Amino acid sequence: MADVSLRQLELFAALPNFATLSAAAAHLHISESALSQAITALERTVGEQLCVRRKARGLTLTPTGQQFAKRARQILAETQELVLGASRGQELRGPVKLGCYSTFATNVVPELLEEFPKRYPGVRMEIVVGTNEELLSALEAGRLDVALVYDVSLPVGYRRRKIYATELEVHLHPEHPLAAAGTIDLPDLAEQPYIQFDATPGTVNVTDAFAARGLEPSIEARVSEIGLVEALVGRGLGYGLLMSRPNAPTTSLEGRPIVIRPLDPPVTVTHVVGIWPEDMDLTARALALLDFAAERLGGRDGGRDRAGSGVATAR
Repeated sequence: MADVSLRQLELFAALPNFATLSAAAAHLHISESALSQAITALERTVGEQLCVRRKARGLTLTPTGQQFAKRARQILAETQELVLGASRGQELRGPVKLGCYSTFATNVVPELLEEFPKRYPGVRMEIVVGTNEELLSALEAGRLDVALVYDVSLPVGYRRRKIYATELEVHLHPEHPLAAAGTIDLPDLAEQPYIQFDATPGTVNVTDAFAARGLEPSIEARVSEIGLVEALVGRGLGYGLLMSRPNAPTTSLEGRPIVIRPLDPPVTVTHVVGIWPEDMDLTARALALLDFAAERLGGRDGGRDRAGSGVATAR
């Protein structure tokens, strides 16, 4: 049997997260020379080069090295689950690392971070907030167990679990002419000043929705923060179009009231989903977190579930 230690696997599994050997060594609390020696010993055991180390160009894993690092992360995760499973009995214990897309993190993370540990006191939650690209990279590198994102333009290679349905809604000042309506149609908005939330894929979705009806929005301002959209709406400077969210505030950051109305017919109906690489199995803790998120966040005003729910299984 090849003489490879879990420590060697742990060191090598961390390498894809760093551009240089020195940065990896600093994170791992080991000297650069000791890390280099550990890699060399591992390559000697494997019988193949796993990474290229150049002072000028940093650290690059070979194709074999990339697969080795990925499999090493799986082995380490399975080892951790073996140890936890043997000691915990029926109680869930250990860490779970959740990523959350930045635009709706404010609406979902506080509730999950406060309430989930009350149900599972033995589980330690870690939260990472970022863009789709950052969360996908973290999932592939094994830094996250699961991530909450919109079910839009996701690459292949991921399994998913529906958490809550979401659709485009109109945010209005209470004195806006359309605020008294029960629902609003896009043609009613076309001539009104629009505060555009300028973020992918929302911008394209809104433009396409208007274009499909032969319309074009009258853009008053383009901003990249949801809070700023709501602040401008709260001052009566225009209306906003934002995806429905659980725990959505009805006041702006300045404390001014905002009225939220659904579109009829609905526009941009989709889901927030939990995703993870298809070649990785969910831990029981990650599955429990997804179940909890769907229970607490699904079925609210954050969206109407038009397509049912997904199913996930844990190892």
